Amino acid sequence: MAFSTSNDADEVLSEINITPLVDVMLVLLVAFIVTIPVLNNAITVNLPKTAPTQPAEQKKAVSLSVDAQGKVFIDKRELAVADVERELKSLHAADPDLSLHLSSDESVNYGTVAKVMAAIERAGITRLAVLTNAE
Repeated sequence: MAFSTSNDADEVLSEINITPLVDVMLVLLVAFIVTIPVLNNAITVNLPKTAPTQPAEQKKAVSLSVDAQGKVFIDKRELAVADVERELKSLHAADPDLSLHLSSDESVNYGTVAKVMAAIERAGITRLAVLTNAE
């Protein structure tokens, strides 16, 4: 819609009328409010009755930690870096689906962590999670 000002006959003032836009948006809102509940409950299914079952046994993962001084711990037992591979092989032989959580201090030398990770790979452990601190 265009308006002219009384001061200057040549200047035209343009404004947008948003009333039809609001009307259309309200109609769409009402249409969605009405149709959404109908879409969610379209099919009714009667599930069969079964006997209750026991949930699968959750195995606790083995924790392997490297502290700031470079000491290696498996489930809070201190080991030398050279003994990590042997210990992991024995744990893996006892449980082939062994899960391992690796965590290390941020100030530890990367070479120590790399040696531990190489020992994990040589032990044949494929389920490894590297734990970090989310900020």
